[in-house]
Amino acid sequence: MSALKYPRVAGFYLTEEIGGGGFSKVYRATDLENHRTAACKVVLLTPETSAQDRKMLDKEIRVHSAMKHVNVLEFLNAVIVESDGKTKYIPGIYMLLELASGGDLFDKIAPDVGLDDEIAQFYFNQLVAGLSYIHNQGVCHRDLKPENLLLDIAGRLKISDFGLCSVFRHKESGKIRMLTERCGSLPYVAPELNSNDPYHAEPVDVWGAGVILFTLLAGNTPWDEPTANSPEFCRYANGTIFQEAPWNRINKQAMSLITALLAINPRERVKLSDIPNHGWCLRPSQIGQEGSVILAERLTQSLQANGDIAFINAGVGVQGSVDDGDGDTVMMSASCKSQFTQSLMLFSQTQSGQRYTPHLTRFYSRLAPNGLMPLIMQSLQNLGVKCKAAEQPPGSHSLRLRVGGFDRRKEMFKGWVEVENFSYRGDEGSFCVMQRDQGNPISWRQLWKALITSPEVETYVLRR
Repeated sequence: MSALKYPRVAGFYLTEEIGGGGFSKVYRATDLENHRTAACKVVLLTPETSAQDRKMLDKEIRVHSAMKHVNVLEFLNAVIVESDGKTKYIPGIYMLLELASGGDLFDKIAPDVGLDDEIAQFYFNQLVAGLSYIHNQGVCHRDLKPENLLLDIAGRLKISDFGLCSVFRHKESGKIRMLTERCGSLPYVAPELNSNDPYHAEPVDVWGAGVILFTLLAGNTPWDEPTANSPEFCRYANGTIFQEAPWNRINKQAMSLITALLAINPRERVKLSDIPNHGWCLRPSQIGQEGSVILAERLTQSLQANGDIAFINAGVGVQGSVDDGDGDTVMMSASCKSQFTQSLMLFSQTQSGQRYTPHLTRFYSRLAPNGLMPLIMQSLQNLGVKCKAAEQPPGSHSLRLRVGGFDRRKEMFKGWVEVENFSYRGDEGSFCVMQRDQGNPISWRQLWKALITSPEVETYVLRR
């Protein structure tokens, strides 16, 4: 009997794994005939998949497919392959989604630095616009966090992942219900979810938006969790934290909005409909009219200032002979290419030519892969990261390492480190990409920086 394979989803073939969470994987999908690309979220169906799991997935498909807004990641199609013993395909739920070619918004932000006010306002207003639309449909997202905020090929913000959403208002009757389920990630969850009482839906997303705004401006989340277990949250509750960095470097107008969004009592929290009228959101801005090149430059300004770009872009101009790559790679690069993505440096020089690489957690080395990978593993293990060497896929010449651990906010992260050949001034070198599957993009960038500046690796890292 031949091995099971992934199905073709609405004309798209699954080509490359690009992410995933605890129960799902996300693949890049290509429609070669029509020169289209998309993303496909795959949730495998196994004997352990419960009726409740299926109910949650059905709700995610039903809710997300109904969302049509410029700041919500578009749901394109879905295919369900049941495990009936007869199918030649891998049983699972396949959700075809818009490919956010601009990658993670927070991948472009230097940890503990953040964005300037104008660019933070530009993206926060888009978040509020998307969230207002979602709430107008009677839906609460309940999982707003950095890893669920993506950028499209033009640099527009896209809210993604409706896996924890809930319908709180009946669209026809307008009847509102209280919610009872406890869900979400601790650094972003609202404090009212710490009790067993039912809670109103809308203030939960307003709180999440407040944490996002703080993170945009400060380059990190404000606390581990909104409980007495967090010293930072306790100092926020009693007002003493405002004299500390980074709180004391956020301007007064922005801080008034943050404290309105992060009012501990949900009854005192600002209403979503009132946020666009706050003075900070209304400040005049020309970013939307300045063009995508300026937008990309402003977005990555903190990475330019702290020197990270010098590592990310070190391979440009030193590459030896290249080939054109395979058809999928060429088509993917072409379909993801725009002034915005090119200005963001989402195309890296590799041994097989210029390639779309939507991760700014990458670097070049003067060591060959077989020499570099053991040093990477040693460095990551010294940083407390769990590492496991992965088998090379058939026909692949790269080395892969599966990594995971917990960041300083106690959030789990998982991802891959992939090292491939790269010709450096006629000698054999390496191109390394760190691809995050799960966790905060800012924490992942901190791990990348810790790796390239570690004593084991730093000597061999190229800098432009």
